[in-house]
Amino acid sequence: MEMMILGLVLFLGTHSIRIFSPDRRLHLIERIGQKAYKGIYTLVSLIGIVLIVKGHDNALATLNWGWTPPVFTKHITLLLMLFAIIMLVSTYIPNNHIKAKLKHPMILSVKVWAFAHLIANGEGANVILFGSFLVWAVLDFRSVRQRDRLDTQLSPNEDSRVAVQTKKSVASTLSCIFVGTVIWVAMIVYLHNLLFGVYPIFIPGMMGPSAMPGVTVLPT
Repeated sequence: MEMMILGLVLFLGTHSIRIFSPDRRLHLIERIGQKAYKGIYTLVSLIGIVLIVKGHDNALATLNWGWTPPVFTKHITLLLMLFAIIMLVSTYIPNNHIKAKLKHPMILSVKVWAFAHLIANGEGANVILFGSFLVWAVLDFRSVRQRDRLDTQLSPNEDSRVAVQTKKSVASTLSCIFVGTVIWVAMIVYLHNLLFGVYPIFIPGMMGPSAMPGVTVLPT
């Protein structure tokens, strides 16, 4: 339990500096340099992820409180994860309508991912894990939107100029949807079990229950 909490503090803490102390962040960058700051930032984040992953199983075994979600929440989670992955992909594919509309699709992706897993996993460890990410994503999205409004006030013509220069492409938008859907299907049938040891759903003929510890079987 303590290992997972420490991992959350390290990972979410490093990603919260810009939310709660932007001036200190800028001062630190000026003091040690951009590359050094990014290196430390990345290292601490990676340590946090490792501690979260390693501490999660122990936290599941030691925390005996929680709730039992209704079965239908599993279906909602699967659908929400499709949107979350498409939004994440849209962060990296340029000139797509999704990013242009949402502004910060990666943060929204984390928000949807955390909420989707929170409603379908009632164990105490999962409530802490996904609840922490959800709270962080809400605060971070609020912070970046405040910065957006401030930037607009300081440079009112900047958004219009950028919008003219950057043409949104239907092909790029469709690419986001296609790549996101492919990743979503791959997560369901293979990657989720490979990475986390659990299949999101049971697909008859493709996998056997004996090979799926902790599998969630959804009724059809």
